[in-house]
Amino acid sequence: MALPTRRHRSPARWGGAGLPTRSWDPFTEFQQLWDQMGRLFEQGVEADATAWRPVAETEETPEAYLVRAELPGLRRDEVNVEIDGCELCISGEIAEEDRRNTLKRRAGTFVYRTILPTDADTGKVGCELSEGVLTVRVPKTAQGRSRRISIRG
Repeated sequence: MALPTRRHRSPARWGGAGLPTRSWDPFTEFQQLWDQMGRLFEQGVEADATAWRPVAETEETPEAYLVRAELPGLRRDEVNVEIDGCELCISGEIAEEDRRNTLKRRAGTFVYRTILPTDADTGKVGCELSEGVLTVRVPKTAQGRSRRISIRG
């Protein structure tokens, strides 16, 4: 017959009154769920079900919007960057390789799409592919840049 054992509470997780010391933040969980739903819908919109989406991040600076996409092993002529209205599209195709003892990379067509803000100057877009990272720089128009306004009085 086994004797009952006393369960110990971890002092780092529980306070003296038996309550958790960290509070639950529903907004963080809601934001994570919203991001996951957005990625799911963006993938569902693509016409080609076999296409994959590269890892990409966007950043806003005072002068421009930056989009960085990871495209390891690709050359400039294997990547297409297009702007149609206010939509930026990065696409291309990676051919299947026959490698025996090396890591296999994802193959097939890829597409990344994003909508640019209204203050983006699409006529002056610049791209650079360096060390497997494509950087697309979309400058802001003069009206879209933030500026400090002095207060009189």
